[in-house]
Amino acid sequence: MPQPTPLPSLAPEILDTLPGHYIRRLQQIAVAIFLQETQAHGLTPVQYAALQAVCRGPGLDQRSLARTIGLDTSTTAGVIDRLEARGWLLRNPSAQDRRVRLLTPTDAGTALLGEVEPAMLRAQERMLAPLPSHEQAEFMRMLKVLVNANNELSRAPSDG
Repeated sequence: MPQPTPLPSLAPEILDTLPGHYIRRLQQIAVAIFLQETQAHGLTPVQYAALQAVCRGPGLDQRSLARTIGLDTSTTAGVIDRLEARGWLLRNPSAQDRRVRLLTPTDAGTALLGEVEPAMLRAQERMLAPLPSHEQAEFMRMLKVLVNANNELSRAPSDG
């Protein structure tokens, strides 16, 4: 039986040169900060994005919601299940196609968005706080360039 080819020896500091490593770590940090700031509301960043999109566009179907916020449809279904179970949105059958479920926020869901907004904004500020203000805008510009240029490579490309 042939022996496996040994992997090339990589210096331990190789992670310091990999953008993917830092992007993954920044995602972990961003979620942690968001959860700290919004803990009183029990809302995750993905749930927030979904609820906000539905409040902006009541009557959105699940597939459109997934494309709007860049989630795969199976993850989106679970997020909707949790938001519906908490009384923050409703799924209603479409009059044109009974297989399609249209999403509408409840009054409680709309109220929650208003209540959570200050905490969500604090979280965004905390994420960028280590950068001087002039670098925050440049970081956001570059981040958008990377996301938009690579959108189609995602498992769940976003329309936005």
